Amino acid sequence: MAAQESFPRLFSFEFSAPKSEEAFEKIRRVHDRLSELNPHFFSVTYGAGGSTKDGTKRLVLEINDSGSTAAPHLSFGGDAPEKIEALLNEYKDAGVTRLVALRGDMPSGMGASIKMTYANELVTFIREKTGDHFHIEVAAYPEIHPDSRSVESNLHFFKAKIDAGANSAITQYFYNADSYFRFVDSCEKIGVDIPVVPGIMPITNYRSLVRFSDICGAEIPRWIRKNLEDLQDDKDSLTAFGDEVVARLCEQLLEGGAPGLHFYTMNQSLPIVRLWRNLGL
Repeated sequence: MAAQESFPRLFSFEFSAPKSEEAFEKIRRVHDRLSELNPHFFSVTYGAGGSTKDGTKRLVLEINDSGSTAAPHLSFGGDAPEKIEALLNEYKDAGVTRLVALRGDMPSGMGASIKMTYANELVTFIREKTGDHFHIEVAAYPEIHPDSRSVESNLHFFKAKIDAGANSAITQYFYNADSYFRFVDSCEKIGVDIPVVPGIMPITNYRSLVRFSDICGAEIPRWIRKNLEDLQDDKDSLTAFGDEVVARLCEQLLEGGAPGLHFYTMNQSLPIVRLWRNLGL
């Protein structure tokens, strides 16, 4: 972890791209509240196959115009290279300087009709078209990407994204700090020397967390899952337990040298503000 400790600490927040005017209004309020915490940037998701690309772009440009730093998620999502290049140029002209480059998920029902473009190929494309204009974030998977055949292949594909020109990484969320520390140590052994920022998911709802975690391959340790199951009908107790678990995780990560934290907000401000205060940030 020695290399991670040498990087400056960055704190950032992630929004899910809105799909309606009501969702836009809610995110505007959440952004206003969270911007008071002075994060280094806000990222905005892209949706499976680029399904929220219009909402992503609109929200990114609004955040950018407000004076905050915005980092749009980007994947090919079945689009022609010309469309992605045009979007990159639009972001560049608007003063956006940070991107999160992802393979992305295939939209349901598309089968094999869309050719998936891997994240390292997207990073290469961005560098070819825009040079060093963008700071490029990529995804990291301390608990192994669901599609990876092995620990070694997981590291191989991660290194390919860095070799293609990525500047830093944000991890999938997890609740076991050891998985992060082991992943970072493994990266250092194969010559990966970039900031790897832990992704942090607040715990606010038992059923939705379990459902989402099962889909994306994030492990919920059994002792946490059983406590959440027991508390699922007692919102206050579940919230207090979740806050305690996640705050302790964040403390372990920062004490261990993690170069910041990236909070998955789920478009809510209160869980993030509580964590922020509990951590004394």
